[in-house]
Amino acid sequence: MPGQEKVIVVMPAYNAANTLERCYEDIPKDSVDEVIVVDDCSKDATCEIARKLPVTLIEHEKNTGYGGNQKTCYDAAVQRGADYVIMIHADYQYDARMISTAVEVMRLGICDVILGNRIRTRKEALRGGMPLEKYFANRALTIIENMLSAQNLGEWHSGFRAYTRKVLDTLPYHRNSDDFVFDSQFLVQAVHNGFKLGDVPVPVRYFDEASSINFKRSAIYATLTLRTFVQWWIHRLGIVKNPLFEPRDA
Repeated sequence: MPGQEKVIVVMPAYNAANTLERCYEDIPKDSVDEVIVVDDCSKDATCEIARKLPVTLIEHEKNTGYGGNQKTCYDAAVQRGADYVIMIHADYQYDARMISTAVEVMRLGICDVILGNRIRTRKEALRGGMPLEKYFANRALTIIENMLSAQNLGEWHSGFRAYTRKVLDTLPYHRNSDDFVFDSQFLVQAVHNGFKLGDVPVPVRYFDEASSINFKRSAIYATLTLRTFVQWWIHRLGIVKNPLFEPRDA
């Protein structure tokens, strides 16, 4: 890689047997040094398929949840000396070909955190298969999150995320939830610590094998996300200190 910087892709996987290989094939191999797949006790052939690919496979002995899986992903990438880490879901919903672009934006110092934005236009998102209710829920929550954080992201709920090493060395992400709200907590922590957030367009791909949480879990996720912002504001105002936003070595 340019300047001997190490780029590692991490893929948290759960029951991704039908999509893992397709996702791997899209990764620009000339821009990536290593691909790490962390399997969270899948009930299908995810591990068998991963073993046939030139990836580093880590198998959890027990299911840790979506956030718990990411913690393992980032720990492994940091231990292997990554300078840039790209997390991409193994469900083939996100276009891995944009990895090189995301890394270059970080390499130039423009951003420290890059998200893949599936919603460049409403027409494009819906044509790509995003359910109408998910589109409007995503837009509404993203608008609220941008207002509360003074950011201007196209979406906060992407399964394509890229970070510099400094971000992972700074944020106390082990204090975050092991569930889906991990993503929201991580981004609020990044804003709190002054990192620069941005996004790149990533074509949306919705299909039967693509992972998606049901309405009940989506509602819980949205509620916990807004709760995270309330906790952050209370912390910032000095009313109640929250360990999510305390220094990592505190």
